[in-house]
Amino acid sequence: MSDKKTLLFGGDTCMGFESAMYFEGVNKMLDEADFRMCQLEKPYLKELIPGAAEDRLTDVLYPMIGKMDLVTLAGNHFYDFGEKGVKDTMDWCHENGIATAGGGANVSEANAPVFVEKDGVKIGVIAINAVGPKHSFAGENKGGAGCLNFTRAYIPVNEMDQRDNKNEFDVHQLEKNIRMEGEFNSFNFVDPEAYVEYGDAVAAAKAQCDILIAYFHMGYVHKEFILAPYERLLSRVAIDSGADVVLASHSHIMHGVEMYKGKAIYHGLNNFVFWAPYLSAKFKGKVSNTADMNYSEWVARREKKFGFSPDPDYPTYPFLKNSVYCMAAKLIIEDKKVVSYRLVPMLVEKSGVPYPHGNTEKGNEILDYIRTITEKAGLNAKFSWDGDDVVIGACA
Repeated sequence: MSDKKTLLFGGDTCMGFESAMYFEGVNKMLDEADFRMCQLEKPYLKELIPGAAEDRLTDVLYPMIGKMDLVTLAGNHFYDFGEKGVKDTMDWCHENGIATAGGGANVSEANAPVFVEKDGVKIGVIAINAVGPKHSFAGENKGGAGCLNFTRAYIPVNEMDQRDNKNEFDVHQLEKNIRMEGEFNSFNFVDPEAYVEYGDAVAAAKAQCDILIAYFHMGYVHKEFILAPYERLLSRVAIDSGADVVLASHSHIMHGVEMYKGKAIYHGLNNFVFWAPYLSAKFKGKVSNTADMNYSEWVARREKKFGFSPDPDYPTYPFLKNSVYCMAAKLIIEDKKVVSYRLVPMLVEKSGVPYPHGNTEKGNEILDYIRTITEKAGLNAKFSWDGDDVVIGACA
């Protein structure tokens, strides 16, 4: 007789004041899963340091105790409080029975797979930051996030389409600097060697566990539909090397879903439980333990940079309009194999509290949006209801 288990993964999670209230909508869903994970977006401190407010103390994390089995730490903010933030966050998690992946006191520790056994099933997790900034990356003698090295290229707009360009250059010919004028676009390109090293690491980790989860912090922030050039390739390298599923977040809005070789790639789960009032134009509270500050200048720069104004009706959740649509990834495991890839549609209320929605009018509204972003991204996943879960499959 087979023994079915469920694994649930939520996206970016950021805690703050009254954190228990923000977990109220997802507690039942977490209690019903056998193994629970999320991406912890920021570091937390056991004692305040200059520049940190009381909402960044580890005390606010207590609603995760007994609700999360593992958190990934491979985010762009993980080094915000330096070595102390890295150590305090990891120590608190381990002291409270929560495993961590994708963060460490050095790059070897941060990049290493982490294994957790749950009811006889050995689950491995490799968590990697593929988006930067490199300041957040762990180093040989520096704490931080697990990472893949990338090169940032600045390409002149008039060179983007080279069909009418007769110049033939390769890297061996570019011995002298070339001066170019005009507007540039920037792109991150994962180094070819990093793909190979990552693939080898995934293969080695898969040999040590039953289920291997590849998590990436990657993608364009606040952009619907658009995937960065490296995302699909990196995800496929993970699966080709042995990963059973690819999960990603960072963009603070959902991205579509892809099926590849019978395995799911969740390109962007969006947020899970997320408290960020300091990004709202309404915020005028304390942002450090030394001064009261008004974030209006940063909010204005943020709106100009990303091209949207947060809805003032969501004072603790200041993101794009459609970012209220979220999902949790759900895997059904049987006989130590993934037998079904699913998702749970979620909606963030004006209170900032997220709630899962099943096969109801609201659940179908969220699912319609997931279908739309998947199709607009050119991805192949198809979706159907099974009770209150959405089952993911590939198009015929």
